Amino acid sequence: MAKQARRAKNKDNSRRAKRKVSVLNTDQIDYVDYKDVNLLKKFVSDRAKIRARRVTGNSAQQQREVALAIKNAREMALLPYTNRVTTQRNQRGDRGRGPAAERPPRPTSDTPPPPPGSGPREGEEGEFESFDGAGEDIGTEAVDAPVEATDAPVGDESPSEGGED
Repeated sequence: MAKQARRAKNKDNSRRAKRKVSVLNTDQIDYVDYKDVNLLKKFVSDRAKIRARRVTGNSAQQQREVALAIKNAREMALLPYTNRVTTQRNQRGDRGRGPAAERPPRPTSDTPPPPPGSGPREGEEGEFESFDGAGEDIGTEAVDAPVEATDAPVGDESPSEGGED
């Protein structure tokens, strides 16, 4: 059997990205100072996150120095820990579930009350049901029963002899 020749890699598929060059190398900076806020801002995103090595082009040692300087600058309040970025949404609650026309309208304070037929069913007690006195009352004896008067004092009117201290 004859040996098969190895195929060369397709150069279109194996794109090589140009390696990023660090700002520290281009400006020939040997020491990253935490007080140099303008330099440190180049290594921080708009949300105040430290950018990755692959984004900035730093070596591992440079990235450690930059990260330490950013953390020190944050501690000294020279750089923020976070920046608030506000974005505007199309509609609140719209999460790709289809157009808003398919959903029922949301209730607002201007929405009229529900129609009369949508209340409690017959035989159920409703919140706004009026009592006409024709129904049977259960437990009214306890409410209408006279309260027996006792000679026991109410509250702290009598002196305490039991020593409840």
